[in-house]
Amino acid sequence: MFRNQYDTDVTVWSPEGRLLQVEYAMESVKQGSACVGLVSETHAVLGALKRSVSELSSHQQKLIEIDDGIAMGIAGLTADARSLAKYMRNECLNHKYVYGSSIPPHLLMADLADKHQRTTQTYVRRPFGVGLLVAAMDGRTSTPHLYQTCPSGNLYEYYASAIGARSQSARTYLENMSIR
Repeated sequence: MFRNQYDTDVTVWSPEGRLLQVEYAMESVKQGSACVGLVSETHAVLGALKRSVSELSSHQQKLIEIDDGIAMGIAGLTADARSLAKYMRNECLNHKYVYGSSIPPHLLMADLADKHQRTTQTYVRRPFGVGLLVAAMDGRTSTPHLYQTCPSGNLYEYYASAIGARSQSARTYLENMSIR
């Protein structure tokens, strides 16, 4: 990518009104391995493509279990995903300890999106270079959910979605299917 004087810090706006560090983080998600998620009335399913960087390296883990009924698929920087997984596990454990029940998925995802977004406002950290598909079962209503986050802090809920390399063709295929 072309580097200039506006991409040295996350809080520096370019003359076009863009935060280039956030755009670089979004690009790392687009170059990550593909991950697909689907939701039916009773189940949520995640699938990820494992690919290694070279023949001498092993595959990176792309599906991570967070809690009972919550898992995430990643596209982008694996180290950032592990950091976010640790944060999500701590939030789940704290909620179980304080309230005695599993955390509702929408609360966990709202906290996660806020954590993503906070990195775009402070100069101390760079944005997380990972996109997440989170499949969760709500313990109170027994309904499955599929959430997607991106490095800018946006949070979406989908019936089906894909992130990573060549995800647009996967999303086009999913749109042509009759889901729900």
